[in-house]
Amino acid sequence: MKLLKTLFVICAMSLLAGAAFADGALLKPFVLASKGPGTVAEKAEAAKAALTAHGFTIAGSYSPYPDTTIIVVTNDALKANAAKSEHGGFGAMQRVSITKVGNEVQVAYTNPVYMANAYRMAGDLKDVAASLEKALGRIEEFGAKGLTAAQLRKYHYMFGMEYFNEPSLLAEHKTYEDAVKAVEANLAAGTAGVTKVYRIDIPGKQETVFGVAMKAKTDADKNMDDKYIMSEIDFKSLRSSAHLPYEILVSGNKTYALYARFRIAIDFPELSMMGSHSFMNIMSSPEAIRKALVRAAGGQVEENKF
Repeated sequence: MKLLKTLFVICAMSLLAGAAFADGALLKPFVLASKGPGTVAEKAEAAKAALTAHGFTIAGSYSPYPDTTIIVVTNDALKANAAKSEHGGFGAMQRVSITKVGNEVQVAYTNPVYMANAYRMAGDLKDVAASLEKALGRIEEFGAKGLTAAQLRKYHYMFGMEYFNEPSLLAEHKTYEDAVKAVEANLAAGTAGVTKVYRIDIPGKQETVFGVAMKAKTDADKNMDDKYIMSEIDFKSLRSSAHLPYEILVSGNKTYALYARFRIAIDFPELSMMGSHSFMNIMSSPEAIRKALVRAAGGQVEENKF
């Protein structure tokens, strides 16, 4: 009986692996563009110049913690694809990270094809991937063993956790214009420690995405803090700093955010559930992030998550 169970497991794993490869290439969340000597400031300026030269617009940038700069870019292709996609504003940008690790500086960026599938976009953004490669370079994809496009489009971390199409409703206003004004005002005020990094308006529809920095005002609020969360989950030799910043999406008169159990997991799909550097260490962060973003969107915090 024990042998039969073992054979069954082996066969099941083989079938799953075969199905994965049958669906297509394995995709990873980040692309390492370059690494080597230099300073973060120098590399950031060079990256901005190269990105602009290759048709990207710099939507915003910030330094979430020392030795790290995040640059957020968009272009006509990204915004057009977002306009054709349900809640497409979540995928209207790509994030570029410049991170000092030891004696070298790593330049990396989100993988557009991975993100297009994770966010169920209308197109695969291969053209955007090619433009980023021309602008910044490409050494390797990293951040996971890999998921197929089909797996990404139905991804959730595990049973009971959120999918892409289950975002948190942060607030509801009378009109789209009221919703945007509320977010702008609260971000300018630094409500709940949340501030604005960028804003991108999606053409042809009432949809705007804001990138936000989150900094705890007191140690009691640390579970929503960019630096604290990344210190727990971004620990490997190749850094996934381009996980940041998070997004607030205004779509019509409603404001949404991807719940952190999806938003973190899609960029760190192999983060263990327990042990050092695990989801258990940031167990309180998804709710802390949601509550902070609710306040930043002008909503009322409800204790409706666990």
